[in-house]
Amino acid sequence: MSQVRLLIGTHKGAFILTSDGKREKWEVSGPHFAGWEIYHVKGSPVDPNRIYASQSSGWFGQQIQRSDDGGKTWEPVGNKFVYDGVPGTHQWYDGTPHPWEFKRVWHLEPSLTDPDTVFAGVEDAALFRSTDGGKTWQELPGLRGHGSGPRWQPGAGGMCLHTILLDPANAGYMVIAISAAGAFRTDDAGATWRPINNGLRSEFLPEKTAEVGHCVHHVAKHASSPDVLFMQKHWDVMRSDNGGDSWHEVSGNLPTDFGFAIDVHSHEPETVYVVPIKSDAEHYPPEGKLRVYRSRAGGNEWEPLSRGLPQSDCYVNVLRDAMSVDLLDPCGVYFGTTGGQVYGSSDAGDSWQAIVRDLPAVFSVEAQTLL
Repeated sequence: MSQVRLLIGTHKGAFILTSDGKREKWEVSGPHFAGWEIYHVKGSPVDPNRIYASQSSGWFGQQIQRSDDGGKTWEPVGNKFVYDGVPGTHQWYDGTPHPWEFKRVWHLEPSLTDPDTVFAGVEDAALFRSTDGGKTWQELPGLRGHGSGPRWQPGAGGMCLHTILLDPANAGYMVIAISAAGAFRTDDAGATWRPINNGLRSEFLPEKTAEVGHCVHHVAKHASSPDVLFMQKHWDVMRSDNGGDSWHEVSGNLPTDFGFAIDVHSHEPETVYVVPIKSDAEHYPPEGKLRVYRSRAGGNEWEPLSRGLPQSDCYVNVLRDAMSVDLLDPCGVYFGTTGGQVYGSSDAGDSWQAIVRDLPAVFSVEAQTLL
């Protein structure tokens, strides 16, 4: 029978939630790495037992943890990230007067074909790859060497590389996003990159439609439609139909177009989910009502999904990596909040249940479907 495993990264440890295909009752395992910040946990799509976790601490720095038994046991692997051939932990001198500082791994993206290959997006913004299961890491320097780096700037959460999108049909394709620099794309496996921000507008920039400098919160796509991208920006929900060459706004009738999380239904490429947040100053749902909004038309027309969600006095946030979908039918949708709740829907968002409450603040939620 099918199972769903939710991999939860929080401010004070990782949690693993497991259910059968009905997704009614959940077993909770954790906290793993209690007391540590776990920014992201993600499983390999080709090996159901392989899971990677980003573990960090202001005292002890960054560590990658790996499990080969579905999260029962863990092994610390990569504490050596290599820039320009020189191994280190947090700083590299790259020819500039000041060292490039590496603060944490924000996002881990396992390969779609090889369980030992995994990508890491870090702060300050850079992209790394490991081909030995996370033991050693090499930077893909073409991204920071693109030439636009001096115009990148940190968002409120830091200058983080938080989105990595792969294509199962094209090994050379990758889309990444940086706050606050924008989105970039490679078609040659990371050797060269180009900004893909045409059509974005940011009022805080001196040049509001600049090539780079936009605060992109998250980008999502469906596996079957690599050229169709959906973006939750600092303000605006955007769509591209040509792999990011140009974007147009699809915020439509949303109550606010500010938010962090965005995801796409696993079987319906035109069904998209967002969680509107009141503003960049007030990081909570409008009117204190927690609602997921769904568009079945790829944007513009949105419907609120609220059954089972708190509709008064709710002042939590949903962060950029804290929403995910499973591969079952009907599609399961999940998200976690800064208040420590994880909500799930087994009917594509029509109704919701609180799977678990009172966790530490949730940084990330990843659904792993075990068929």
